[in-house]
Parts: sequence; C-alpha cells; structure tokens
Amino acid sequence: MGDTHTLITLTDPRSPVSEAYRTLRTNLEFFSLDEPIRTLVVTSPGAEEGKSTVLANLAVTLAQGGKGVILIDCDLRRPTQHTLFDLDNATGLTTMMLDEAVKTDPPLRETAVDSLRVLPSGPPPPNPAELLGSRRMKDAVAALLDQADVLLFDAPPVLAVTDALVLAVQTDGVLLVVKAGGTRREHVQQAKERLERVNARIVGAVLNNAPIDQTLQEYYTA
Repeated sequence: MGDTHTLITLTDPRSPVSEAYRTLRTNLEFFSLDEPIRTLVVTSPGAEEGKSTVLANLAVTLAQGGKGVILIDCDLRRPTQHTLFDLDNATGLTTMMLDEAVKTDPPLRETAVDSLRVLPSGPPPPNPAELLGSRRMKDAVAALLDQADVLLFDAPPVLAVTDALVLAVQTDGVLLVVKAGGTRREHVQQAKERLERVNARIVGAVLNNAPIDQTLQEYYTA
C-alpha cells in the first residue's frame, strides 16, 4: 500500500493504491469463504505505522463492494477515525457502553459512502482496556452486528498496550499493518507472538508505505 493520510479510495479510486485495497478486499473474502469474517480488528506492532488510514480505506472499499460496514474506533487513547472522515466525536463507542438508552440507538455517523457508517470513539475513558474487555463491550458488538454485515475495529498498537489483544479474543480475525522501512522485524515477530498467545486468528498482514512500481502507475493513469 502507498502511504497516504487521505481516503485515497475516494479521492483517487483509479490509482494503484486504491486497486491494492480492492485486492486486499478480495483476499479477505477468499480467506473467509467457509467462515465469513464479520468482525475484524486492524492493528499494528507500534505507533505511526498507518493502521488507521489503512482501515479507513479498507472500510470504504468493502462498502463499495456491497457490504454493510460499521467502522468502530476502539483506539480510545489516540482516536483518529473521526478526523479521517471529518466527523463529530462528542459521542461514540464509550457513550454507547455507558448509557443503556444509547445502546439500542448507537450514535453512528453516516459517511459519503453508501453502506458505510462510523462509530467514533467518543469521550476518552480512564480505563480503555477494561472497557474493551467488559460485558458491555460484548453487548455493544452484538447490537452492532444486527445492523451491518461487517464490523471493523481500529485498535491501538499491539506492543504499546493490551487493548488490541483484548479485542482480538472477541473477534473473528486480526489484520496486522506493517510499515515498509519503518517497522522493525523483531517488533513484527513480537506482535505476532502476543496475538498467538491469546489465540487470536491472524488473517494476514498489510505492507504499508511500500514503493509503487512505476509501470503500474502508468497503467492505472492511462
């Protein structure tokens, strides 16, 4: 994937990067033919590796492919999905978990993409890992599954905090984002080992910030 801080799947849908996201969508669909992935965590070994941008573009691509998608910002320490989609973050996941009335009517935000809605993080809690591992979180996921084909979770880096591991055991799979030229090999191995230790189902990895072959660039812009 090329490095981008924008929703390139919307701003430049014919680019090689957008095509790479469509390939990722296809790979995930084939990977889960027998056991469809309905809940997927996207995380990375460390910070600044592009996992939130990768997830946002994957969400757009899945919705464009006909899936009903809800993107949930579970990075309760450094949320970014509301910024990427230019949304209000006054209410969100934390509001839904703390207010029984909101649970039945979650504060989902519509986006420019049909069938894609975003649940921002909401106000920051004092105990993110405990909140994500709570019974209320399980209830929130169950309620959201009734409203979408796929739930995508933006989780903090695996090596930074335990939040991604807590989410991994509650979901169908984990996609690990690795930054070309930025992520250290030993950090990838450590992240993989931590996920495997909790029996997380690692469905694959995305190489972010990889250089684009100029011949592909010419093909997609012709």
